[in-house]
Parts: sequence; C-alpha cells; structure tokens
Amino acid sequence: MIGFLRGKLVLKAPPLLVLDVHGVGYEIEAPMTTFYELPALGVEITLHTHLVIREDAHSLFGFATEADRAMFRTLIKVNGVGPKLALTILSGQSAEQLHRCIHDNDTVALMRLPGVGKKTAERLIIELRDRLPQLEDSITTTATITPSVGNAKQEAVSALCSLGYKPLDANKMVQGIHSEGKSCEDIIRMALQGAIR
Repeated sequence: MIGFLRGKLVLKAPPLLVLDVHGVGYEIEAPMTTFYELPALGVEITLHTHLVIREDAHSLFGFATEADRAMFRTLIKVNGVGPKLALTILSGQSAEQLHRCIHDNDTVALMRLPGVGKKTAERLIIELRDRLPQLEDSITTTATITPSVGNAKQEAVSALCSLGYKPLDANKMVQGIHSEGKSCEDIIRMALQGAIR
C-alpha cells in the first residue's frame, strides 16, 4: 500500500494530477477539494494516497488531508459506491460537510451531488451513520496541502497525533510556535513543554 507521496507537482488536469517523485511520474486522481489546495506547478507537495487494485487497472487516489482520505475509504465500503463515485462526492463536498449531511440526515444536499440519486443518498446516510463516531477525530484535522519545504509544523502535528493527541489538540499545540528555522523535533519538544505547563 502507498500511504503518501511527496514530490514535485508537474501536471494539473482535474481529476488527474502527476507527481514527480525522484524521477518517477505518479498519475493520481484527486477530488476537486484537493485541487483547490494545490500550489503552482513545480512546487513540492505531500499527498495522502489510497491505491485501488483491480484486474484491469491500478488506480492511485490522492487527498489533501487525512480526513478526506478517511472519508474516501469509508465511502467505498458503502454498497454501490465505487472509487469514482466516492471521488465525485468528495469533489462536491469536503469531508466535514459530508459528515454534517450524514449527521443531519440531509438527503437533499446529498442528491445535489452528481451521480447521487435518492436511493444512494439514503443508503449513504444509513450505512455511514454508525461510522460517524470513528470519523469524527479524522474530520477535525485542519491540515491542508503545503509545500514540503518548511513543512515541519505539519510533520509535528502528525507526530503528536501518533503519540495519542487528537488532531484538533495537536494543531492547537503547534499553532503558536514560531517554526522558522526549527526542525520537526524542536517543534514537538516545544509543543510538549507547553502542554505540560
């Protein structure tokens, strides 16, 4: 499984983008919510990825945030929702907006998405409602695509999450830290010292 890719953005042609990772060009399909976050061509970025292997194709999907990838993985488990429809759904709504629709039983908002009829909207709500508690932690993350250079803050947030902090709390811990010239380890140390006080 390919968990993430870090490389230079060389092509943006929604829903396809190409990332140059050490001379290998990865074709990645991404939702429009990810495209809105992309920087200019030639900038190095990190994408959270999900690989789908089928008899006729290997497809790589990329996301700006861990929350979007978690929602994508949850969507493709719903009966009748494949990777393409899941990508379309996430192109029309962020993971947080979709979470809200499911929580509020808002079939009308879901039916506005391309490819989602009344039955699919109802199925999404019924099948995802039980999974909402597991999704809440990943939805609260506010991380977006940023250039990898100077990405120490984002790496520190991920590390703090690995240590057991909730994404929202981890973001708050590093938010006030002046990160210029500091390594990820320095930021983590300062964040933890601030949490102890």
